[in-house]
Amino acid sequence: MVSPNLQKTSYKELTITENTKKLFQIIFKVQKKEDKKEVDDDTPKIKVSEVISKMAFFYEKIRNTVDYEEEYLIRKNAIERILKRQILIEGILKTASSEDIAEILLTELIRAGYLPNNKIPETQIPKVGVIIEKYIKLRNYSFQVLEKKKFNTNIIGEKTIKLIQDKNELSSWIIAMAATELEEFISDDKIKEVVISNMYDILSSNIKLPSNLEKYKNELNIQIYIGIYRNYLKFDQEMLSYISFKYFNSVWSKNPSEEDIEKIALNIVDIYKAINNQLNHEVNKQLNKIIKRYTVYFSIFVDVIKKNPVNVYESIRQNPDSLPKKIKDICAKKYKVIKSKLWRAAVRSIIYIFITKSIFVVILEIPAIKWLGEEVNMMSLIINIGFPILFLFLVTIFTGTPKSNNTQKIINGINEIIFKEHERTEAITLRKTVKRSKKRSFVFGFVYALMFIVSFGFVVWILDKMAFSWVSIIIFLFFLTLISFFSIRIRKGVRDLMVVEEKENILNIFIVIFYMPILTVGKWLSENFSRVNVFVFIMDFIIEAPFKVFVEITEQWTKYVQERKDEME
Repeated sequence: MVSPNLQKTSYKELTITENTKKLFQIIFKVQKKEDKKEVDDDTPKIKVSEVISKMAFFYEKIRNTVDYEEEYLIRKNAIERILKRQILIEGILKTASSEDIAEILLTELIRAGYLPNNKIPETQIPKVGVIIEKYIKLRNYSFQVLEKKKFNTNIIGEKTIKLIQDKNELSSWIIAMAATELEEFISDDKIKEVVISNMYDILSSNIKLPSNLEKYKNELNIQIYIGIYRNYLKFDQEMLSYISFKYFNSVWSKNPSEEDIEKIALNIVDIYKAINNQLNHEVNKQLNKIIKRYTVYFSIFVDVIKKNPVNVYESIRQNPDSLPKKIKDICAKKYKVIKSKLWRAAVRSIIYIFITKSIFVVILEIPAIKWLGEEVNMMSLIINIGFPILFLFLVTIFTGTPKSNNTQKIINGINEIIFKEHERTEAITLRKTVKRSKKRSFVFGFVYALMFIVSFGFVVWILDKMAFSWVSIIIFLFFLTLISFFSIRIRKGVRDLMVVEEKENILNIFIVIFYMPILTVGKWLSENFSRVNVFVFIMDFIIEAPFKVFVEITEQWTKYVQERKDEME
């Protein structure tokens, strides 16, 4: 394969930007490296028993079913869960080194199917150990700082409770950041790094603040930076916290010394507050809408390049008119893939809802109805179990893929990011924030409260007419709000490819007005229910630790038996 000739061209007066050339180069290098990659059998690899690993693999499948999470977060969450179990529950820090923890972590990830078996070199263990070690040191130094803090109270009990709460919150935050960095280390995606850099260059030079937001001028760059990770890499709040932490502490990515970590720990509380302020910034919602479009442009263009970097580069350099056809082909494939992902997300949601709903009915609804001396209405039970499934099924069926006008806007956007002649000349200025008077805010709040009453009152009225007991009504409302929010989440993949704004009509406005209260409650329940998910608690704190010990002992026994067998031969 011949390397792309990354030289300027004036053909048709369209010139490929330097950043775009860098993107072609890194994709070409990555693919060339993968093509030439040879397996070195002499390099020791982390290997686990295929048979024993199936138990851990199925356990993870079951656990991920009862704890609904986005697919792209599953491995990061697994890393975080393993670290928390080792550090907080098993107290492994008292008896094991960071390298020991790293070996256990990688082994468990391989057993669970998050990493390939017999492919990860053992040389990765000390590297992972170095990452874990700096977070353990940060945690220890931070605890010392908290213990030295003087609280303005003479009540020892309250002081102790405050200290414990701060320690738990801080420990969870630090472990979550460690999990994010480990996920980043394991992924090691050089292409995404270049995309992030290119996107940042374009957005930081084109996005401007309105006059009433000029006070945030010094924070705009970090907000763009966070927005790219939020939209392009789909980072959650915990992962974005890690990105912000690195932004505020540039030394963290450069193997910080003991002294560096101690200095960071001295200001850990202020850093934590500053990061939370950035993650909930006033401008991030507006930036998300802008960055989301550029995320689609870059994602589609990267897929275009990956088909054949050399041929694609030469073809668009010699004939830019060939690019739209390539983009349309990729968009068509993307739309098809996203539809299948939509169904997969819907199935996961349906399984999750069915399991939790069925358990609710057996454990709570039927006993509560009988305890109150009422008759069990089988129709209400069937509706309570079947409605969530039917609702999500219908949402999935009627969710359409983007149309041709969306593809055309993507073509225009890609032209903007790769050709100098198509670069944006006008700045993207954020909207001025709306300042409402207290009187108007009160009126709007009152009307919004009425919407809640009307929306939920209408549903309750219908259920009452169907002879639902008040227990069945409460459970129905609980799952109605929950699946309504789930329906938004499972459609997210389709919406993420949309760069054309949906046209408003009277019906849509009417639905939004009266459906919004249900979605709002569903969002709140989803966030809080996940924190008190009894099924996850049972699996994480009661089942997982002894189960993982059983798997480890079983594998060690099989290795011992195999050794005895080898001695006999």
